[in-house]
Amino acid sequence: MTAPPSPSPPRRRNPLSRTGRRRRSARRAGHLAGAYGLLVLTGLLYLVFSLALPRTFPTLDTLDSILSTQSIPAVLALAAMVPIVTGAFDLSIGYGLGLAHVMVLYLIVDAGWPWPLACLAVVAGGTAVGVLNGVIVEFGRIDSFIATLGTGSMMYAVTGWITDGGRIVPGPEGLPTAFTDLYDSTFLGLPVPAFYVLALTVVLWVVLERLPLGRYLYVVGSNPRAADLVGIPVRKYTVCAFATSGLIVGCAGVLLAAQQQLGNPSVGLDYLLPAFVGALLGATAIRPGRPNPLGTLVAVAVLAVGLTGIAQLGAEFWTVPLFHGGTLLLAVGLAGYSARRRLRTGATTTSDAEAVTPEDGGP
Repeated sequence: MTAPPSPSPPRRRNPLSRTGRRRRSARRAGHLAGAYGLLVLTGLLYLVFSLALPRTFPTLDTLDSILSTQSIPAVLALAAMVPIVTGAFDLSIGYGLGLAHVMVLYLIVDAGWPWPLACLAVVAGGTAVGVLNGVIVEFGRIDSFIATLGTGSMMYAVTGWITDGGRIVPGPEGLPTAFTDLYDSTFLGLPVPAFYVLALTVVLWVVLERLPLGRYLYVVGSNPRAADLVGIPVRKYTVCAFATSGLIVGCAGVLLAAQQQLGNPSVGLDYLLPAFVGALLGATAIRPGRPNPLGTLVAVAVLAVGLTGIAQLGAEFWTVPLFHGGTLLLAVGLAGYSARRRLRTGATTTSDAEAVTPEDGGP
């Protein structure tokens, strides 16, 4: 008769696995907070201002005003975001916006061009300026800050030359109604510029997040040397990023001309700082540590809600640049922290490896 088997010792839980689970949970919670914290902040700001200003802030008029007035800053923020993906900065976007909107009105009012042809020419010109910026940066080996600041100053000079230091004012008949409707019309009860921003965001999101082109651009921005070693043409993709930025700036100039309905040579500079605040702050949301269209849109929403609430509270005019400057410093700090955190957790390595997988078919 065989002896019964001895009972197996009780299984002990591995304390390391429990610690690992805690760490993974903490990382997951930190990722969710980083990805959607800015979106939650937008909701909190809206709630606070709604409680503080119950008669004026939570109204349809305020919503229409935000969607209308913040459409051009949002478009320009998306234009600034594209070169940042490749690790470059385009400081000429504010000057380009001013030149584009002046050129549209000059061609329509002074040169007598049909407004569709004038708009098309300005968008094509903006794309050409973007290509020029990219060529100067990549083939001229000039830092993007210096190169785009130089070309921006030249564009500002051209703007002053065209307007002779004054403004372009339409005649008594005004501008074509179809042209001004590009900004003034509504769709589904909401200002139509908001749908321009939404469409542009969706297009950029598809390109950057779902197509090999976007992954190549992110690799160029994170490690251009590694991108060059694996066969990605860094120069070509950087020039394409600047060209895309110029194209978007040209579209923003058309929209600004339809809004302003007169040519002001200095108006574009007012949009430069908000654009970079939105682009850099957007790098801390949705996909923390990397510039992305949805994060940029959320960042613009935070700025729009904050500035609108401050204005309705009766704040002084100087609070606007103070708010933008402080938010820019916060955005740069948070973007740097998010990038370092991604490097520590290995997220950057994983996403960059996906960009050069063989199934993408190569650049």
